[in-house]
Amino acid sequence: MKRRWLIGLVLLASMQAMEAQSFKLLKSIPVGGEAGWDYLSVDAKARKLYVTHATKIVIVDLTSDKVVGEIGDTPGVHGFALAPELSRGFSSNGAEARVSAVDLKTLKTIAKIQTGENPDAILFEPTRSEVYAFNGRGKSATVIDAKSNQVVATVPLSGKPEFAAVDELGERVFCNIEDKNEVAVIDMKTHAVSAIWPLAPGEGATGMAFDLVHHRLFIGCHNKLMTMLDSDTGKVVAKTPIGAGVDACAFDDATQLAFASCGDGTITIAKEEALNKLAVVQTLTTERGARTMALDPATHRIYTCTAQIAPDTGPSPSPGEHRRSNYVPGTFHVLVYGTE
Repeated sequence: MKRRWLIGLVLLASMQAMEAQSFKLLKSIPVGGEAGWDYLSVDAKARKLYVTHATKIVIVDLTSDKVVGEIGDTPGVHGFALAPELSRGFSSNGAEARVSAVDLKTLKTIAKIQTGENPDAILFEPTRSEVYAFNGRGKSATVIDAKSNQVVATVPLSGKPEFAAVDELGERVFCNIEDKNEVAVIDMKTHAVSAIWPLAPGEGATGMAFDLVHHRLFIGCHNKLMTMLDSDTGKVVAKTPIGAGVDACAFDDATQLAFASCGDGTITIAKEEALNKLAVVQTLTTERGARTMALDPATHRIYTCTAQIAPDTGPSPSPGEHRRSNYVPGTFHVLVYGTE
């Protein structure tokens, strides 16, 4: 507890310095190719951004803001979990129900590991060197030893998992269960679900971020809410309105800002002002389709991606019908936002 209190004091100066600044568009990085994307991942030390893009992962150098490479053979890729201490990355290949273990130096695939159906969110847990792949249609989590590339456990879940976060000190992994409006808590020692927390009034949980110091989870929900949970008790302690079509959340320890990126072309930025208070400080206009994002903790910039939406020339949708947008080929790009 004392260690966490000291960390909080160290962060205070940075929080105060950035408190009054607003985020704005800094740059658009052209990527091209066909549409289809999901999560982004930042390696702050190596200055690399990894963008999942249909059947490959695009690599952007964060110093030059240019595409510098790609990782291929990742059909239907959703996410890319980084294990820099092992010089490895792990992609969740939804279309083939496998995780690719990739050498970050050569960008070559080391192994492919079988998972449940449609692995989506994925994370690396450094204390035990394990990878958790959350299988959307499989309603489970596949746990992989990141050193041996062997499956060590399969964790049954109550519904469709979405994004997740790890509490290294508490030896727990948190996972949104989108169709059940709840959070599953997985014990890292036993690889079993130890608790289920309801998210009401939140519904359709997707994005997740974690404040380790203050024990707070931030959950982006499809009923246009971001809820804040006490990660010790599982209680919803605050909520704030956000845009439509949220698919990712992030939290900046240094500024105490929580972010929710939404497909309607907005990012809601809220300040964790107290343990039970979350206040919107900015609604950032991005572009339609920019529903996922990643935060660079070194520069405090946020990255999202989308493509130009093509005109809808088909028949009008029926009442209540949700229709995916069509995108113009070759227009996929990464958007960079910051306060400088």
